[in-house]
Amino acid sequence: MALISAKDLTIGYSDLVLYRDLSFDINEGDYVFVIGENGTGKTTLMRTLLGLRKPLNGEVVTDGLKLSEIGYLPQQTVVQRDFPASVKEIVLSGFVGRLGFKPFYTGKQKKTALEAMKRFGVDDLASRCYRDLSGGQQQRVLLARTLCAATKVLLMDEPVAGLDPFVTEEFYGLVEKLNREGMTIIMISHDIAAAKKYASHILHIKNDPRFVEKNEYFASGEGNEFSILAENGEG
Repeated sequence: MALISAKDLTIGYSDLVLYRDLSFDINEGDYVFVIGENGTGKTTLMRTLLGLRKPLNGEVVTDGLKLSEIGYLPQQTVVQRDFPASVKEIVLSGFVGRLGFKPFYTGKQKKTALEAMKRFGVDDLASRCYRDLSGGQQQRVLLARTLCAATKVLLMDEPVAGLDPFVTEEFYGLVEKLNREGMTIIMISHDIAAAKKYASHILHIKNDPRFVEKNEYFASGEGNEFSILAENGEG
């Protein structure tokens, strides 16, 4: 059974329908790139998959997934980039959803946070203020935080926006390693070259959305056309 299934989703707002009848299954270990032009409803779909928005019609079904097994890395706002907390505090905050009525982090959670920071090479920044870090360092910190929040599925919204090419490739390498280890990845991106390199499936959001295997998508006329538009900055 799929980890996440969308069944006949209609996405939009009360007075605006973005698209209808979207159905797909995301299985364990999939690496899905969500692509499409600006304003087509990619972020709205992701928030729907997370249960933060209700679809206008249809449903999202999960195979017993718990919130503690799903991590979300949204687009960073200017305010978030300037957040005055230490790296360690940011990473530990990934456990907030699991604290319940307990006011303190457990020893096991602190150990897991340290391991996550080491994994992404930010353990030596633990006491540094998050807002003083570079964009690439901040994204690695957020990946470590997300690893504390998620064990099965990681959703990301334009995670490499604003990063230079070297840091972008480094970030993709970290995410690919998580995927090889079994983490299911769902990523909104305009980076078609990365989609061709890393994706297992493509979810193209448009008036008539498509969810297909990567090779099938890029072998199609539609995939080639969208690739050209994206490379020219029109997608």
